[in-house]
Amino acid sequence: MNTQKRIVAIHDISCFGRCSLTVALPIISAAGIETSVIPTAVLSTHTGGFSDFTYRDLTDDILPIVKHWQSLNLNFDAIYTGFLGSFEQIEIISQVFDMLKTKDNLIIVDPVMADNGELYKIFTKDFPIGIKKLCQKADILIPNLTEAALLLEEPYKCGPYKKEYIEYMLKKLSGLGCKKVVLTGVFFDELNLGAAAYDANTDEISYAFSPKISGYYHGTGDVFGSALTASILKNKTLAQSIKIAVEFTAKSIERTYHAKTDIRFGVNFEEGLQDLLK
Repeated sequence: MNTQKRIVAIHDISCFGRCSLTVALPIISAAGIETSVIPTAVLSTHTGGFSDFTYRDLTDDILPIVKHWQSLNLNFDAIYTGFLGSFEQIEIISQVFDMLKTKDNLIIVDPVMADNGELYKIFTKDFPIGIKKLCQKADILIPNLTEAALLLEEPYKCGPYKKEYIEYMLKKLSGLGCKKVVLTGVFFDELNLGAAAYDANTDEISYAFSPKISGYYHGTGDVFGSALTASILKNKTLAQSIKIAVEFTAKSIERTYHAKTDIRFGVNFEEGLQDLLK
């Protein structure tokens, strides 16, 4: 009999708007994985397109939660982090990695800090340096191309991209210390969008694409990262996992596009959970 796997997702939580923990918790749980959480902050809505949102910082709660878990001898098959709001949180999560890391579990880092060639306005220019230290402890790293450029101190390039550039970035990111790297926002033409992955253990590079849908949709990075994480914990290969995550994310966007719902609300991933399980 297989033992159920357990993961801890460390993200902020928006009470409305599908992103971060409100995405990670249902997607990973639906895959049959026990999902524990450490919320880094609680917001009334996410910050993309909304104003006057409430924000409660939970930085001071993180280490006490983990110390209590240690007293209970809890172990996790993976630690999955997303948006972190400050240098202090980065330092604390670095400690959490050391406290919860075992020889068998995985650290999965989504270095959420930038998109479309720009660092998010809430961060100072030196923030990528702090995130880079966290990425060096990751087993699997999931940046978009803007975040990848910032981590590597490379100039940002707009797509369409060439394979040589994507593969250069993948291998250079692996040089930070993570054995598996997944790059999102990869496209070689204006028709298809997807992801690329590099496994340093096998020196294998793989790609997955779906037809590009016009518009910008909030929370898609979290949908992708959560589906990828769930797939990896269900013993799919890295190549299989990016294919599953790309297809799941694309279909979530497609449902939202056809429904013409407010893009600030996030994408309709819920109606695709049954397909993800298959």
